[in-house]
Amino acid sequence: MKKAALLAGLAAAAIVGTQGLASDLFDRINAGRYQAVLADCAACHTKPGGKPFAGGAPLQTPFGALVPSNITPDPETGIGSWTYEDFRSAVKTGIGKDGKRLYPAMPYPAYATMKDSDVADLWAYFQKVEPVSNRVVSNQLPFPFSIRAAMIGWNVLNFSPKEFQPDPNKTPEWNRGAYLVNGAGHCGTCHTPKSLTGADKGDEFLRGANLQSWYAPNITSDAHKGIGSWSQDDIVAYLKTGANRFDIASGPMAEAVSHSTSLWNDADLKAVATYLKDVKGDGATAPQPVAATDAAMTAGKAIYLDRCSACHVSTGQGQASLFPTLAKAPVVNNGDPTSLIRVVLQGSQAAATSAKPTTPAMPSFGWNLSDADVANVLTYVRNSWGNAAPPVTAGQVKDLRAALAR
Repeated sequence: MKKAALLAGLAAAAIVGTQGLASDLFDRINAGRYQAVLADCAACHTKPGGKPFAGGAPLQTPFGALVPSNITPDPETGIGSWTYEDFRSAVKTGIGKDGKRLYPAMPYPAYATMKDSDVADLWAYFQKVEPVSNRVVSNQLPFPFSIRAAMIGWNVLNFSPKEFQPDPNKTPEWNRGAYLVNGAGHCGTCHTPKSLTGADKGDEFLRGANLQSWYAPNITSDAHKGIGSWSQDDIVAYLKTGANRFDIASGPMAEAVSHSTSLWNDADLKAVATYLKDVKGDGATAPQPVAATDAAMTAGKAIYLDRCSACHVSTGQGQASLFPTLAKAPVVNNGDPTSLIRVVLQGSQAAATSAKPTTPAMPSFGWNLSDADVANVLTYVRNSWGNAAPPVTAGQVKDLRAALAR
């Protein structure tokens, strides 16, 4: 009896132990899935209509095209033959299996700040996604940028890997926000201006940058060009739904909201809002607006009242959750009008999220407004209702129209 009881006890312990291990693995995989959402891995590594993480659509960089790789666990064309150390090295140092050097279009300079435990969870998750056989030729850069060894020099100049260290003088919420913005969220990859070598200009953190014929706006606490007038709740609403009382996400940001930030938990969204409200702008005073009597302003006002005021109203206030406010909007007041020009030429579709599944849209006006018309109406918008920004030129519109046609 005693022997039978002992064997039964050992069997029960083994079952409990196995269940514990399974539960632990499930928790790690689930945590890794959330890390993939935080990092928006699908945005680059899943092309439209393609299998998840099997390789993405080409990224157009100033140096040429790069195609995000297959990161499914397929052993021949993905990362199925990689070890955890290969994966960690790629994510945190930009050096993949067999010493293959990655380009910083894969934002390893940001991911380097991630905790090893979060990277390990991410690895556990990617081991369980569906393997897909899809060979990707990632490097499509022209010579000499196609030489991966050049990244040795780039890293020496621009990359100092260091895991995030909390600021003891800040709250846990602030530190969590800093960890997400600077790490997995890699917000600076789009919103921080770049040097001639493509590295972040650290002294201009989150002050807006141009990429892929879009302008990622200033998201510092600057009251004129940034989001200084947004409350924490405004920031949370924008990231969770793609819209708030000031703005509606469009272009790459709409995709980021749909596939990433709308799926973050509320605590993380609040942490990001807390941190962003504390990021300082450049301290520059707002410029003087273009005079209302200027010829471009006069012509632009007539176009605005005819084509734009039905949705954005004559005072530029827009309509909440449907048509964004133009008055005192950061993207309107920024020095770079690229996104504004693009939206007028091509139109825009808002982000679709579970919180706001109905997606308002703006029609294209590129077919019936000339380059001068677009320049004039945007000059008017950028210098009315409390806005003040450099005038838009017909040449800027012409150049972007040509670039979008290629």
